[in-house]
Amino acid sequence: MEKQLTKAEEQIMQVLWDLEVASVKEVIDQLPKPKPAYNTVSTIIRILETKEFVGHKAKGRGYVYHPLVKKSSYSNQSLQKIMDGYFGGSFKSMVSFFVQKNDMDVSELESVLKEINQKKE
Repeated sequence: MEKQLTKAEEQIMQVLWDLEVASVKEVIDQLPKPKPAYNTVSTIIRILETKEFVGHKAKGRGYVYHPLVKKSSYSNQSLQKIMDGYFGGSFKSMVSFFVQKNDMDVSELESVLKEINQKKE
């Protein structure tokens, strides 16, 4: 999976990842105001189907849509792209950047590392 999403596509995917299954109307209900037009969201969902991010099933006279790509897979790919593009592929450089920009102290960093280690186990 090396496909990138536009900002609008990513916004729709965030809703689908949260809801797991949704109609176009249910997706629109979750989007912030001003709400996009039904046809706009429907078109974006069809594009997401073409990119193989979304699948659908018939329900009544319409369709319900569901993600085909896990949020964690897309997040990992996006993070890898940022790391490669901005930090020369160095995870250490990327973490160092975020620690400095977020003004983290040593105890906060240790807390994050502890949490990561617990999830690994």
